[in-house]
Amino acid sequence: MYCKRWIALAFLILAMLHVTAQQASPQERPWESMLMELMTADDIDADDWEDQYEALCDMEQEPMNINTATREQLLSLPFLNEQQVEDIHVYIYQYGAMRSLGELAMIPSIDYTTRCLLSYFVQCGEIPRPATTLGRMLQYGHHTLLVSASVPMYERHGDREGYLGSRYRHDVRYQFQYSDRLRFGLLGAQDAGEPFFSGKNNMGYDYYSFYVEAHRMGKLKSLVVGRYRASWGMGLVMNNDMSLGKMASLSALGSRTYGLRAHSSRHAGNYLQGAGATVTLFRGLDLSAFASYRKVDATLTHGDSAISSISNLGYHRTATEMAKKDNVSETTAGANVSWKGYGFTFGATGTFTTYGKDHFPDTSQRYRFYYPSGNDFWNASIDYGYTGHLFSVRGETATGGCHSLATINSVSFTPSSKVSVMAIYRFYGKKYYAMHAKSFGESRRVQNESGGYLGVKWMPTRQVTLQAYTDYAYFAAPTYLAQVSSHAWDNMLQAQYATDRLSITARYQFKQRECDNAEKTALITKDTHRGRLWVTHSHGAWRLTTLGELSFTRQEQKSFGWLVAEQAGFTCRWLKLSASLGYFHTDDSESSIYAYEQGTLYGYSFASYYGEGIKYSFTARADIGSHLMVIARLSTADYFDRDHISSGYQQIDRSSKTDLQLQVRWRF
Repeated sequence: MYCKRWIALAFLILAMLHVTAQQASPQERPWESMLMELMTADDIDADDWEDQYEALCDMEQEPMNINTATREQLLSLPFLNEQQVEDIHVYIYQYGAMRSLGELAMIPSIDYTTRCLLSYFVQCGEIPRPATTLGRMLQYGHHTLLVSASVPMYERHGDREGYLGSRYRHDVRYQFQYSDRLRFGLLGAQDAGEPFFSGKNNMGYDYYSFYVEAHRMGKLKSLVVGRYRASWGMGLVMNNDMSLGKMASLSALGSRTYGLRAHSSRHAGNYLQGAGATVTLFRGLDLSAFASYRKVDATLTHGDSAISSISNLGYHRTATEMAKKDNVSETTAGANVSWKGYGFTFGATGTFTTYGKDHFPDTSQRYRFYYPSGNDFWNASIDYGYTGHLFSVRGETATGGCHSLATINSVSFTPSSKVSVMAIYRFYGKKYYAMHAKSFGESRRVQNESGGYLGVKWMPTRQVTLQAYTDYAYFAAPTYLAQVSSHAWDNMLQAQYATDRLSITARYQFKQRECDNAEKTALITKDTHRGRLWVTHSHGAWRLTTLGELSFTRQEQKSFGWLVAEQAGFTCRWLKLSASLGYFHTDDSESSIYAYEQGTLYGYSFASYYGEGIKYSFTARADIGSHLMVIARLSTADYFDRDHISSGYQQIDRSSKTDLQLQVRWRF
């Protein structure tokens, strides 16, 4: 065991020395790793991160033309802000269509990292003559078939007894797309342990998603049919789409409003099902309406006549989980009207949701005392904003049948292309609730929180970017972590040096949160310190990345953890190879380390590690011609401090686990 540790550490030290000695040459980093610079551990742990990542994967497969992209399309990229979008449109208006993305360097407000990220989601050049009929769109579009499978090289307790299906996870995706104007598709997905063509899943997969999405069809600005997502304003009433974390909010300067978008994710919760459309009444004025009917997973109470809680996890592996599947109906309808002109934006949103059974949350747990109860729920809001040359203002204020108020307002000031400052104030009443709300905040609910955020971004040179924020949150009523009123304080400082050949990012985060002591008789303060050093260096066909992570928490006891990892990638025409090796050591789960792991398409993830061990992986991707792609990835986590991994149905009776991921894509 000790030999393994020293071999791993020796390899990592040699690899880091190799990175330092390399002579770099131009090569862009994968956009997945670049998102590390816009995320914190809290963002990684958010329930909706998988949805956000898969939305970006869809955008990558069909990059939008930057010369024809609308304001809404560009703002759907979470790293762009309204000023940057305005600057892009002004540049194209003054100098004509971009012929190369290198022209982005002529726009001062767009830094190096943003330019690199944009290169994966936009394209430029001559504006093609668009097809004007459905028949020609179907003729000139392309089809994509993607099949993925994950094969665990181990057995869990639930695989032997408890899970209703096999241990394999697999999915199949079909999509047709014509530029950014038309796409439709079908997705079938199966999590490990779920039955396949048996029991309640006699139609095959446990989860299906079907969708049609069209844009810019005359007065019809957008249309979605099937499963879809909706978001307006700053998310106080309607947002089951992407949300911005604290780091990404600083990069995007609080920009929001995405409208309607198809739900093509394998995530089985948090979507709408039906139809929605946005119509341009006249220039600057849009009217949107949507209607949805779907079944949701729920825990029932009072003899199955009422709802105790609704689940969006989407797992149906055991008899208990399967009993919750699709046993309550949810009907939602709503509308939004918005106007944009002369730098101003105004909008109004209204929604109504009803369920097949009444809500009766378990209020014996104090943090659930103000959870929504009853059957019919309505909400309404107004949103407003102004974008000028030096500053921008955005906000939304909402209420509803809860007879309470929620408001969020932001102001950003950009005195030059090198400096930007943003402040956000939010107040979410403890009695406020909206069934499909998701907005900026410390907690994941738009309820029982007030606070202020101040962020600063400074680019002293084109290669150096400094970012910092501080965020204070107060919770007037009990929360999951505290039985009485409490507060949290979050601070972050990040420095980045980036060129075409080398990128170095260093980050420090300090967070304080009040929570109950072990006896739940008083509040104590939990301090969390996290540090990260991320170095990426390219040399010809090689790309090498070194990662160092530190974690220290202090509550009733202290806990310390660290990780060091090396990733290497090699590209030779049709073949791409990558390998990674990392060593981690933490005192316990309180100081868990989050490590980025790049895998198959739609398979990006952050794994959480605690204890002591090594992790290593090898990935091979072959692009056979212009139509066929094959990916295989083998990854292992080997623990030194235990003889089993996890617990309950997920327990593995060994100290290591190995997973094989396979993926095939055919485009025609």
